[in-house]
Amino acid sequence: MNEIGMTLNGRKVQDRVEGRCTLADFVREQQGLTGTHLGCEHGVCGACTVLMDGKPVRSCITFAAAADGSEVRTIEGFDDDKVMAVIRRAFSEEHGLQCGFCTPGMLITIRDVIERGVATDQKAIRVALAGNICRCTGYLGIVRSVQRAVALLEEGSQQS
Repeated sequence: MNEIGMTLNGRKVQDRVEGRCTLADFVREQQGLTGTHLGCEHGVCGACTVLMDGKPVRSCITFAAAADGSEVRTIEGFDDDKVMAVIRRAFSEEHGLQCGFCTPGMLITIRDVIERGVATDQKAIRVALAGNICRCTGYLGIVRSVQRAVALLEEGSQQS
């Protein structure tokens, strides 16, 4: 067992983990944050995406011990995030989700894509989201949601 500590969604947490414990299992099982979903458990589908030190990571293939001393943000950590609020609004307006299983990882990835300024056109959005699999939507609503979020954020920044 290893003792680890991190800042998880803005609060300091410490716990003991086995060496094989993934970050996904740590946040879900030991911290009770079940918004991080497990799909493929091979780092391919993107459902388990969280931010670690500001960068998207696949929590299903990241050992919890690797996050020791890091700042980790799961989907539950974005409740007061203005960019995420706009993305969620755009997803609702553009019907960017169906079953919702991929949505937490998708939203975190989209926020990163928007923050980095990579969401410049439909092709760039599709490339940036290639690591997030959605089996329900066919991606049209998701791409429109990202475009809508970018437009809303630009509109908001021009009004400020």
